[in-house]
Amino acid sequence: MDETPVFDLQSFDPSGVAVVFGASGGIGSALVAALNDVDHFDAVIGLGRKSDPRFDLLEDAQMKQAVDFAAASGEIRLAIDATGFLHIGDDRPEKSWSELDRRSLEHAFAVNAIGPALLMKHLLPHLPRTGKSVFATLSARVGSVGDNRLGGWYGYRASKAALNQFVRTASIELTRRAPDALCVALHPGTVATDLSAPFAKTGLKVHTPAQAAGHLLGVVGNLTKGDTGQFFDWRGDPVPW
Repeated sequence: MDETPVFDLQSFDPSGVAVVFGASGGIGSALVAALNDVDHFDAVIGLGRKSDPRFDLLEDAQMKQAVDFAAASGEIRLAIDATGFLHIGDDRPEKSWSELDRRSLEHAFAVNAIGPALLMKHLLPHLPRTGKSVFATLSARVGSVGDNRLGGWYGYRASKAALNQFVRTASIELTRRAPDALCVALHPGTVATDLSAPFAKTGLKVHTPAQAAGHLLGVVGNLTKGDTGQFFDWRGDPVPW
């Protein structure tokens, strides 16, 4: 198994705050641990359903309260949305249009697209007007329209594609307000978490949460302002829309 990658966050002003939304999940908790270990920012804040204040993408008031709490702690230089939804319990992503279900589709869009969009609404105005800052949200390669060759997974694909469009659109408005700030979508690869465990195939490269966190932080550390509004994988390579 590969070692946990080394990453460099020196492109960020150290006198700032890093925030991870969805910090109770596998990738989110690993991001918080990695950011604490590197000790670059003045503060590292992990927000999730068990934090104080509580953060839930389905609760607008909680979302705003959590963002305001983070902003009151210092300049937000790095914010990562590590939330996401693939399936509930024994339900599995749709293999055919015959399996499409209104409830499942509505939930997928609520968590994977609408929630992150409203998080951007509350968070992006808090990013500093000068100096590098990054908002990154975890998307998925299967959300790429151009890379879809297998079909299936209707709700997950479509909701992540919607997320990508929110990112692209928000990045344009963000640049007008804060020219050095970035808004990007990131594909973490296949990670050994509860979300992806039922779908990991034999021979498929699977990262531990710690490895995924290291890769993702390496990508954001290397971003420059010309990268805003883009979609990158865990290697830092662009993913087609």
